[in-house]
Amino acid sequence: MGMMIGIKPEMIDEYKRLHANAWPEVLKQIQHSNIRNYTIFLREPENVLFGYWEYHGTDFAADMAEMAKDPKTQEWWTQTDPCQSPLTSRKEGEQWAMMEEVFHTD
Repeated sequence: MGMMIGIKPEMIDEYKRLHANAWPEVLKQIQHSNIRNYTIFLREPENVLFGYWEYHGTDFAADMAEMAKDPKTQEWWTQTDPCQSPLTSRKEGEQWAMMEEVFHTD
């Protein structure tokens, strides 16, 4: 799965710092939510983040709802969300704008 979001230029260093020291409880919740191989890329000077992950579960909506209820993840988002600049084209309820897969090969 791929997703995009903008990042505020003045918050890039803070965002990098946060992710260089990601909280163990958040990493555990990501794994518990059946997400693997999660990577975030930064593109400058456009200031866009591209996220990629592989979902290995059977009920994505339920796993994401469980993650959203996790208190430590909610606290983490209070640190990371202010760094981000969501795309105006995202769907209602999205922070990151999900992307359509148009090609894949193993």
